Amino acid sequence: MLSSAEPPVTAPDGAVVRYGPALTLLASLFFMWGFITVINNTLLPHLRSVFDLNYTQTTLIESVWFIAYFVASIPSAKLIERIGYKKSLVVGLLIMAGGSLGMMLAASLPSYGVTLTMLFVIACGITLLQVAANPYVAVVGKPETASSRLNLVQAMNSAGTMLAPLFGAYLILGRSKGGTAAAGTVLTEAERLADAQSVILPYGLVAVVLFILAIIIARFPLPAMGSANSRIAKEERKHLSLWKHRNLVFGVPAIFIYLIAEIGVANLFVNFVAQPDIANLTFERAGHYLTFLWAGMMVGRFAGSALMQRFDPGHVLAVFSVGAFAVMMVTVFASGPVAMWSLILVGLFHSIMFPTIFTLGIKGLGPLTEEGSGLLIMAIAGGALVVVQGWLADKYGLQLSFLLTAVCELYILFYALWGSKPTAALPEPVVSETA
Repeated sequence: MLSSAEPPVTAPDGAVVRYGPALTLLASLFFMWGFITVINNTLLPHLRSVFDLNYTQTTLIESVWFIAYFVASIPSAKLIERIGYKKSLVVGLLIMAGGSLGMMLAASLPSYGVTLTMLFVIACGITLLQVAANPYVAVVGKPETASSRLNLVQAMNSAGTMLAPLFGAYLILGRSKGGTAAAGTVLTEAERLADAQSVILPYGLVAVVLFILAIIIARFPLPAMGSANSRIAKEERKHLSLWKHRNLVFGVPAIFIYLIAEIGVANLFVNFVAQPDIANLTFERAGHYLTFLWAGMMVGRFAGSALMQRFDPGHVLAVFSVGAFAVMMVTVFASGPVAMWSLILVGLFHSIMFPTIFTLGIKGLGPLTEEGSGLLIMAIAGGALVVVQGWLADKYGLQLSFLLTAVCELYILFYALWGSKPTAALPEPVVSETA
């Protein structure tokens, strides 16, 4: 149980704050945004056949999704400051639900432009949840166990990403002509229209779940960030600088670069394993194998959470980055099932990277935690550069494009060994109120 992962916290005023139930509820949010994000991985090959897109145009869809992180991160931080964490979580869920309803409209038209717009709206809602939930989980316990705690809750995110391919493969790819036909099949206009409408049911179900979660969050007594976590006065702020914290300065590009690697693998996985010289599968069957990639992410986060109770998070991150580099090199130069399973295995090594980089990045920021968290969440926009891998796939071949992923792993290794070492430390924020 997540509720027993950490003991209660005693606030400065002597009050005992029990945040286990809150972490359990927040875990459901991590699950949902992981679930919705990974639906894209089955949606992309579907849209590729519906709108007859090349790899560059296909990955541009995901780029629009991650551009939302860049656009919405700062407004999200300001909204949280204005209305609080709890109301911001509710607003984020409602934005996501509205975007999901919009996807139903886009499918009924069908319209490539409306699809891009609605995916952008959903991503803005997820950005608001990320800006609120990640730093919240990181600071509600002992600072030394922050990486372990965030990895544990992020494992629920991975559970969502593990189940989403099955959901998408069955309700989107499995119910469409493009999803069940052999790779390279050209669809007629009537088949494309029918395929486009296959996303109406799954996004309708997602919208209902999001509305229900919004109601639950609105009625739940979440522990709130105490005054030590609020933005400090302007005069005092002049004497502090985020840029004096090496772990944050190098952590922002680490998140940015990691997202290029993770999203590139996830988005091109189905197309890669469907190739005749790799696994020669239909898109529907390839979507089922994507589940193993995300299952590895979930297993790795549970394992990483346990490892970080005993070992330095930076050292664990270094070992995982070396493993990721090794399996990506196998993916690039092998063929057949070996190449497919090595690409699946990278999910295990990617598992701890985002939550561990995030907690190492905000370590020692104290009252600057909120601002530093906003920058780290903004760096998720790195996923937008997956379009670069799409361009490499079009120009040099899909398999060789994964060399970009291998290079990304090397930067994570650098961050783990040197860039993540704090150069300054401020008093850590606490949780001391109930909303």
